[in-house]
Amino acid sequence: MAKHGKKYVEAAKLIDSEATYEPLEAIELVKKAATAKFDESVEVAVRLGVDPRKQDQAVRGVVVLPHGTGKTKRVLVFAKGEKVKEAEAAGADFVGDADMINKIQQGWFEFDVCVATPDMMAEVGKLGRILGGKGLMPNPKAGTVTFDVTKAVQEIKAGKIEYRLDKAGQIHAPIGKVSFDAEKLNENLKALVDALNRAKPAAAKGIYLKNIAVSSTMGPGARVSTANYR
Repeated sequence: MAKHGKKYVEAAKLIDSEATYEPLEAIELVKKAATAKFDESVEVAVRLGVDPRKQDQAVRGVVVLPHGTGKTKRVLVFAKGEKVKEAEAAGADFVGDADMINKIQQGWFEFDVCVATPDMMAEVGKLGRILGGKGLMPNPKAGTVTFDVTKAVQEIKAGKIEYRLDKAGQIHAPIGKVSFDAEKLNENLKALVDALNRAKPAAAKGIYLKNIAVSSTMGPGARVSTANYR
């Protein structure tokens, strides 16, 4: 059993660990229970009724949260020619081709998301082990391998997040900050769960949304009723 500090123990008294709350109520409790001196992230964990060992039950995708995550992501775009200007105009923080690839090989990682045009992937593939190990490799399923760099960059800046099933059959994702209005966090949560429902594999049987819980970075979690999302 993990030991928690006095603040956590006191905060945990606000939430009944055995109860299941309506989404908005759960979020409001999590906000009240957040006691850290910094603006904690609000995160959601969803346990799905799928077998993560089976390829036909994999769940992965992206969703643009209507109110963003509260964090501005630094975007690196691998592009050449006219796409360089397009990426810069769209708001990319860094744009380049061989120069950026070399910089990363030298140990530079001052970015959060990578976007690449398809004609750059042969070169970007050289960074497979480096970027793949950090979950930064551009991927068509995540919309980060595309010639439409304007859309890709703008969506990332607007609050697009990627979700992926882990080995335990769970999805973990940020839905905002404790400082966000509870209604906005609730709308972000709904957007994520709606996306998960749309991504339900045809091979999934039985109850798909098994458990949903929200928590802050340092605070206790609250279980959310799944009835609203089925």
